[in-house]
Amino acid sequence: MSNTVASSAKLDLKQVIAMGVGAMVGGGIFSVLGLAIAQSGHAAPIAFALGGVIALLTGWSYARLGLSFRSDGGSFTYLEQAFGRGNLAGIGGWLLLVGYIGTLGLYAYTFGVYGAALLGDGAGPQGSMHHLLESLVVLVFLGINLYGVKETGTAELVIVTIKVLILFLFAAIGLMYIKPDHVLPVFNQGHWGVLMGAALIFVAYEGFELIPNAINDMQDPQRNLTRGILWSIGITIAIYVLVSLVAVGNLTAGEIKRYGEYALAAAAKPFLGEAGFVLIGLAALFSTASAINATLFGTARLGAEMARAKQLPVAFGFRRQQNNIPWVSLLVISFITLIFVNSADLTIISSFASSTFLLIFAVINLCAWRLRARIVIRAWVPVAGMLLSLGSWLALMIHLWRDESPTLAWLGLFYVCVVAAELLFSQRRRIFR
Repeated sequence: MSNTVASSAKLDLKQVIAMGVGAMVGGGIFSVLGLAIAQSGHAAPIAFALGGVIALLTGWSYARLGLSFRSDGGSFTYLEQAFGRGNLAGIGGWLLLVGYIGTLGLYAYTFGVYGAALLGDGAGPQGSMHHLLESLVVLVFLGINLYGVKETGTAELVIVTIKVLILFLFAAIGLMYIKPDHVLPVFNQGHWGVLMGAALIFVAYEGFELIPNAINDMQDPQRNLTRGILWSIGITIAIYVLVSLVAVGNLTAGEIKRYGEYALAAAAKPFLGEAGFVLIGLAALFSTASAINATLFGTARLGAEMARAKQLPVAFGFRRQQNNIPWVSLLVISFITLIFVNSADLTIISSFASSTFLLIFAVINLCAWRLRARIVIRAWVPVAGMLLSLGSWLALMIHLWRDESPTLAWLGLFYVCVVAAELLFSQRRRIFR
């Protein structure tokens, strides 16, 4: 009887899938769609599909690693298993931490953009309303996380179902209004633009790697972990390809450039009118808010886990006695997110987040390859995932070198700081020991 109750309290397959879809469709598609179309043109759906292939290969590596090393530490644990508990794993952990801060920044930025648009603020991302909203949403969920309030698996399932239904409804109706001259020729901006687009928007697939972190809280993980990861990525690919196809088919290049960050809401106007703009805007607010809450919750605990493994200052592991909340980790991560989101534009935020997770996924695939005998995985899967991740990362760097050199300089500064943080401030620091 007690085993039945314990099992029923854990996440079932539907809830595991909801966790993955909810984490991925959390804000990326709402904000980076315009960037993807600007780079890929009519082939934006292919760019999203290519990003999905990388996610699927990497997802299989995560599934095998997750089943072999059943830990809440997730990616950080796999780095330790593959490379030991030295500075290399520490740098990977720091990279993971700042990557999540980048996604928090993207979600908050998107919330501010759509919130300001719905409130009729015409100043856009440079306006005070946008900065107020993106800061406020981070502070609100900082407060919620400090008090220990979190979504249950059932609540997440409901939230994800609603926003997925909105997006599929948008796609189903929008497909009937596609203008052929808007989608043909497919490669109107060349084949190189597709790879650039896939690299720039890869952050939209970030999130599925959080599923293995919950392996100890799911029913029948041997069966549900792999299925949950692959199904959630598959559903997300379908959403992104359909939604981007509708956006390309209903907006001109000039309109996409003009609407920028809220191109997806603007794409609903031709066939749903102002109500469509509001509907997609509300879906964006709903999605980004829940994603901020879940990401902040998980990232704070990653910081505490890294402190326990002596890869972060010991203060990150401080927890409140009443509810075990890692309050120092929450405060520091939220503070850095506020600085980042209020000082960077969408291109910097998206490029940073995409670049970071492409690097992380390349390294995790390398971990899977190094541990392939232990985790029982065919060598070509992590090798293909690693090469595609690195290829996309190099394409992104080339694009930034050619067209966005200031953004590339910012990325370089961020990564120097990551390495310096491990060598200077971790408990395993090499300098000032």
